[in-house]
Amino acid sequence: MQGKFIDRTGEVGISNEGLRMWIIAYRGAFNIDVEFENGYIIKNVVYQNFKNGNIKNPYHLSVYGVGYMGEGEYKARINGEKTIQYTTWFHIMQRCYDRKIHLKYPTYKNCEIYKPWHNFQNFGKWFDENYYQIDGENMHIDKDILVKENKIYSPECCIIVPQNINLLFIKNNAVRGELPIGVSWSENLGKFKATLSKNNKRIYLGYFNTSKEAFEKYKTEKEKYIKEVADLYKDKIPQRLYDSMYRYEVEITD
Repeated sequence: MQGKFIDRTGEVGISNEGLRMWIIAYRGAFNIDVEFENGYIIKNVVYQNFKNGNIKNPYHLSVYGVGYMGEGEYKARINGEKTIQYTTWFHIMQRCYDRKIHLKYPTYKNCEIYKPWHNFQNFGKWFDENYYQIDGENMHIDKDILVKENKIYSPECCIIVPQNINLLFIKNNAVRGELPIGVSWSENLGKFKATLSKNNKRIYLGYFNTSKEAFEKYKTEKEKYIKEVADLYKDKIPQRLYDSMYRYEVEITD
């Protein structure tokens, strides 16, 4: 004897993501429609999954209370492995919105992400349209080579760069203290020393009576080196990255 049909329309549940949801249409245990508290509706799902809370809302702010997966072709994992699109997106979310990261790397404290990129699908599309690979290189996303001192990850400001280029623009504020970039104090000589990291080697540029003189020497050599690297990668990187490297100016406030 067939069991009596029970209409469960209106039944309320909580998803495993902590969102309130309710059944808005019940056509049977294997065909229900569910609405979430944020207005998102998912159709033709199984009642048992609703009961277990095992229904995901792609618009739930699941990443640092800001990012969400959205609906589209881009996935967080394929065959159990995290995708490069998701890994890159998650890392910039982490830099901008993880307070633990801000304690360790204060330069990320005031950074933010272009609002449409809060939707992973939008970021994934941009990433695929702009990503390129150079043999033997790790590729990074950078936000402030094109626009110096930029704090917003956005399509206008971000670019994919090889690690060797990205490292050219990293500043080690904690090591140098109050002195200008590229400058240190020599206790033995009682003078300011200018040094440049080049091809993973520290190059000594000379000793100077003032920190400004030492910085000017560093500035000249650093800008020259950036252009040398740009020329080395000219046929491998986007034109706007090459142009930005040629225009780049080292400032005493860096």
